Amino acid sequence: MEISKIKGYINIAHKAGYLIIGSDALKGYDKKLYSIIYDKSALKNTLKVVNYFQEKSLPIKEVDNLEELTSIKNCKIIGLKNKNLSDLILKLLND
Repeated sequence: MEISKIKGYINIAHKAGYLIIGSDALKGYDKKLYSIIYDKSALKNTLKVVNYFQEKSLPIKEVDNLEELTSIKNCKIIGLKNKNLSDLILKLLND
């Protein structure tokens, strides 16, 4: 897993406005999402959101230390709303 590339792509997505950050923001989000990435240390409310999107057959990836990847303090879950960036990040995370 190439952490620097993943960080770069997530940073690009954040600056371009393609990230939905946090379980509260994702709960009310009803537009198209292409993937969800969440931290292994996520708690019950975040896992409820993960389960909701699993039912919609959305690609979901669990990672260690999402806060480090996103450079966002206390970040436990993000949603990506750009297909190309989502595919690139998921491919790097799966390698």
